[in-house]
Amino acid sequence: MKIYQKEIEITQRKRGFHIITNEISGSLPELRSIKAGILNIFIKHTSASLSINENADPSVRDDLESHFNIMVPEDGGHYLHTAEGPDDMTSHIKSSILGCSLNIPVSDGKLNLGIWQGIYLCEHRNYGGQRNIVLTLSGI
Repeated sequence: MKIYQKEIEITQRKRGFHIITNEISGSLPELRSIKAGILNIFIKHTSASLSINENADPSVRDDLESHFNIMVPEDGGHYLHTAEGPDDMTSHIKSSILGCSLNIPVSDGKLNLGIWQGIYLCEHRNYGGQRNIVLTLSGI
């Protein structure tokens, strides 16, 4: 079995849901050497998350952002952890709901995603900065 691990930096994005599939696969030329395996993607932050969702229609990303802002409103007035602004605790809640890691099958040197699936960086902060992601690829 082969195992590769690297940490990459994703450039700062505005708040919202951003497809980063090409950045992930482009950062891993080792993918081509894996016939059957798994890629674990882990984000090292508590105010951003990862998800897999629709990769074609940009309105999906807008709808996700709108929904999460309704579900976890910044103007709730009941948050204690607001030292970094009104998007502080809400970002942690959104990140907990979506999660910090993904596991994606690798088949014949490629991510085995569905035709309409893409990897999302979910940026929950107004000014989140660059994000660090650990990629761990294993397989044969």
